[in-house]
Amino acid sequence: MKGKTAQKNKSIYMDYAAATPVSSEVISAMKPFLSEQFGNPGSIHNLGILANKALEKGRKDIAMVLGAKTEEIIFTSGGTESDNLAILGAANFFKRISKGKKLHIITTKIEHHAVLKPIKFLEMNGFEVTYISVSKKGIVNVTDIKKAIKENTILISVMYANNETGSIQPIREIGNMIKEFREDRAYPLFHTDACQAPGALNLQVSNLRTDLMSFSGAKIYGPKGSGFLYIKKGTHIDPIIFGGEQEGGLRSGTQNVPEIAGMAKAFKMADEKRKDESARLLKLRDYFISSVKKAITKCELNGDEKLRLPNNANIYFQGISGEQLVIELDAKGVMISAGSACSSREDTPSHVLLSMYGSEERANSSVRFTFGRDTDKKKIDFVIKTLKDIIKRLRSQKKEV
Repeated sequence: MKGKTAQKNKSIYMDYAAATPVSSEVISAMKPFLSEQFGNPGSIHNLGILANKALEKGRKDIAMVLGAKTEEIIFTSGGTESDNLAILGAANFFKRISKGKKLHIITTKIEHHAVLKPIKFLEMNGFEVTYISVSKKGIVNVTDIKKAIKENTILISVMYANNETGSIQPIREIGNMIKEFREDRAYPLFHTDACQAPGALNLQVSNLRTDLMSFSGAKIYGPKGSGFLYIKKGTHIDPIIFGGEQEGGLRSGTQNVPEIAGMAKAFKMADEKRKDESARLLKLRDYFISSVKKAITKCELNGDEKLRLPNNANIYFQGISGEQLVIELDAKGVMISAGSACSSREDTPSHVLLSMYGSEERANSSVRFTFGRDTDKKKIDFVIKTLKDIIKRLRSQKKEV
């Protein structure tokens, strides 16, 4: 009986912002291209033609969700590569045509490391960078970005929704502001890391007014190692991978047709389910947050209560180690995270929470709960009870010491 209970509890996964399971529909979409239709999409024989048709169908399906042109979709290996291609590609292009002029980039302090690290690399190599702070609610002020723009600003990168706190940024307002500033110029370009947005937020490019948008299949019940970059027609960036000139010469290397087919299917399904699933998750999220606050003392929600993804609850538990809480909950069969999965093995506080609150204690004492298609009220109730018991014990042990 105990074994069955433990196994049941092991199904309580609340780390959907880090990774999602691949859905059965996505697996079915991938399967033919793993064995039967395995051709290289660059080959001109029958198997190659079939693979290329699958490639272009995936590109068309994604473009339809975005309201974009098919040629504006460039397939990559995931969100990290998409971010790097957008940032380094734009920087390399403008550096090549600037004739030695010093160039300027604007970003925020809460970006994913896939954005911050390539920008830091550029800063180490002669680019000027302005890092914009956010409010305690995790939201960037459009006016702060506007004030930071200079004549030599070539790129502005602001994420659509933060992967740790779920805070939603005013992307449309930033896009409109940049458009007014540009007038007859082709810069600064506007890039957004939108990896957390599919299935929750509006992705129409005409609405967001971005030049570059990064996406990942791993967050939408698609395969890991899949992603794409939207590049608005007329936007110039240089490639960072060289070889066979695939993807319009911007991303060389044989395309991973099974993963692209799966990602396109996942992306389309996320959009189709967006309205109903977002409403369902929003109710569960708000129920979880209010219930945790009632059940546990000395805890606070990190970030804005409303301007956040419908599946995200990042909570500060005063005096409790976030890492220890993750381990304790895992022992009870509940899987959550402390900060971003991409940096969870680094022994440093969350740069996002540090930027918002300026407190290492708060950054180290916060954990993230993110919900998905398998989350329901019964599981949430179990998590709340388990969480309450663990925190009560940990605080009691601290008092004894």
